[in-house]
Order: sequence, then C-alpha cells, then structure tokens
Amino acid sequence: MVSVNDAHIVKVKSHGHTFEIMVDVNLALDVKGGKTMDIGQLLAVPKVYNDAKKGEVASPHAVKEAFGTDDITEVALALIRKGDIPLTTERKHEIREQKLKQIINIIHRNAVDPQTHLPHPPQRIENALTEANFHVNETEDVQRQVQDALKAIRPILPIKFEVKEIEVVIPAEYGAKAYPILQQFGKKLREDWQSDGSYLAVVEMPGGLEEDFHSKLNALCHGTIASKVLRVK
Repeated sequence: MVSVNDAHIVKVKSHGHTFEIMVDVNLALDVKGGKTMDIGQLLAVPKVYNDAKKGEVASPHAVKEAFGTDDITEVALALIRKGDIPLTTERKHEIREQKLKQIINIIHRNAVDPQTHLPHPPQRIENALTEANFHVNETEDVQRQVQDALKAIRPILPIKFEVKEIEVVIPAEYGAKAYPILQQFGKKLREDWQSDGSYLAVVEMPGGLEEDFHSKLNALCHGTIASKVLRVK
C-alpha cells in the first residue's frame, strides 16, 4: 500500500459531484494500461472522497448514483480508467520514451519499403520521426499513435503496411523443431506433411517480419528450407 504522503489524487466529475481517490501513480498507470492488480496495493486509503486533501468522504449514495455501485474496487477502477493521472515531468519522459520504442517496433515489424518490400531498420524509423518532429503523447494509446507516426514519416520514408503469405518447405528432420517458429511469426493458413517426409506450411505474417523469419528458420535448418512469397496484401 502506498503512503498518503506519496500518493497522487485521481479525480472524476460526475452527476454534479467530484470523486477522488489517492493512488500509487505508477500502479495506477499499469491498471489504466490494462493490468489487473489488488486494489489494496493501489490505494493509499480505501475510500472515495469529494475532496481528498480536506478528507471529505463521498456519500455512498452519490457514489452509487454515479458509478452504479459503491464497491471500492469497482469504483476505483472506474475512476482510474476515466480520470487523468497526474505525472511528474520525469515520469512523463519515461513513458514517452517507452511508447516511442513501442511505436518504432510496431512500424518495423509491420511496415516495409514498398519498392523493395523490405523493412526499414528501427534506427531509420526513429530518425524519420525525429526529422518529422513527431511527439509522443504519454497518455494516448500506442496503437492510435502508430497511425499518426506513419502519416508524419511518409513524406520522408517510402513506407506502407504489408501482410505476406509465405510458403515454406522444411526437411523432415527439422519439421517438429520448426513448428514453434512458425507459430511465433504469424497465422498458419495451411500445413501438410509431404510424401518425402518434409513439412509444408503457409504462414501469414506482417511484411516487416519476413527477414527475421527466414533468418531463424535457416539458422535452425542450416539453410535447407525452400520458401516463396505466395501473396502480398
């Protein structure tokens, strides 16, 4: 449990009232991001306030009217999801850096140069984002920001999202060992054991993963696989 002195206030205005809870800001951010957590760890005090600084506790009736329940766990979760979580400048910087890395990784894994159909290296993507003066929003969902990032760098980098269907034929002695790699990289659309014992599979994956996919399979099979791109969409 976080101490009252270290806690931050999360507030939401609803039904003519202000509702506040006192939280560990880092844990609250984790919950806002989708993690499950014991509310006892999260709250400094297991109460809902109208004014936490003054110690004015909200009436159970008002809480129930606003949130449909007066259960502290449910109400605290609703407040965290709906409310703005106060952040220090240092914490904002940390979150922006984390989200920037996630955005770059998503673009690298899913997008390619439409001329070569090869992925752009992460550093090239980061350089383009810097050149485009793209700013990460620490409170906004990463997936939403990926689209904004793509719009920002398209005038600088030729880039588009691609999905590829790749057929691989793996020698019999490596078929079982290769199975986890196929699952790791994409969705298996078809598989078949050939008359010679080799294993054939068609895998759908983000275009940016093709090089890494072949690299891992070739390392396992010592370059003995056969592969071809069946479809790009």
